[in-house]
Amino acid sequence: MSETKVVKVLKNSRKHWVGDGFYVSTLWSPGTSLYDYTNPFLLLDFAAPMNFTPTSKRRGVGVHPHRGFETVTFAMKGEVEHRDSSGGGGVIYPGGVQWMTAASGVVHDEFHSEDFSKKGGEFSMVQLWVNLPAELKMSEPKYQGVEDSSFPRVNEGSHKVKVIAGEYESTEGPCSTHSPINIFEVSFSENGTFQYICSDSMTTIALIIDGEVNISNQNYGPEQGLALSKDGDRFEITGVAGSKLLILSGEPIDEPVASYGPFVMNTKEELVQAVEDFNASRMGNL
Repeated sequence: MSETKVVKVLKNSRKHWVGDGFYVSTLWSPGTSLYDYTNPFLLLDFAAPMNFTPTSKRRGVGVHPHRGFETVTFAMKGEVEHRDSSGGGGVIYPGGVQWMTAASGVVHDEFHSEDFSKKGGEFSMVQLWVNLPAELKMSEPKYQGVEDSSFPRVNEGSHKVKVIAGEYESTEGPCSTHSPINIFEVSFSENGTFQYICSDSMTTIALIIDGEVNISNQNYGPEQGLALSKDGDRFEITGVAGSKLLILSGEPIDEPVASYGPFVMNTKEELVQAVEDFNASRMGNL
């Protein structure tokens, strides 16, 4: 078996607020050289565990648009409430996933849920942006909200693999995708090794949520994304008890990327059109 290699460590010690509810590190974003390692995953924001005091105020980010890609929100701790102009929305509870295909354009908002705000507590989430191929960038928006209990698990002794999208060992995840993508959450109950077989053509990133993993005799800790390569047919990642990671694996989309704020298209002209359409309320209203 060939050795798994980390070809790029994706991390960012600088944090910033998105609205007043999400204190995040942006591990990568579109329009930079990092996309060579993350394609088709455009951006990843990691909100590490943070305690929020009880409040009657809505904490989060108000109405804003997106076009040309998908946002995937993983609720780790706490609750996220979402609504968008396509009619999608609801509360995402711990372990749940919201998959919003913005495509031709939506406006939406995201807040801590009303119940969580009143109680307060620890909050943590991950938001991933997934690119869409040019032929689908102006398709109809779509919303998927999936509760934790709806995701199948594959028990492999030292760890369980929660299948979110794609397929793992013949087990399919409930989230549908527009290009070949596999997303798994791997949780270690004891020290052990996770092995993952996938096509050589796919980009694969291991995002460490909790704990510590070892790859090729090198240890890595939380809030790091590890862009992986392999010479053979499988990846091998060793984790300690209590560790949790997200595996993001996708077929690269070999097309130009033009980005401006909440819009990701293929050309500058398409970005100008996106701004005009948003200003003219053609992406809907809340």
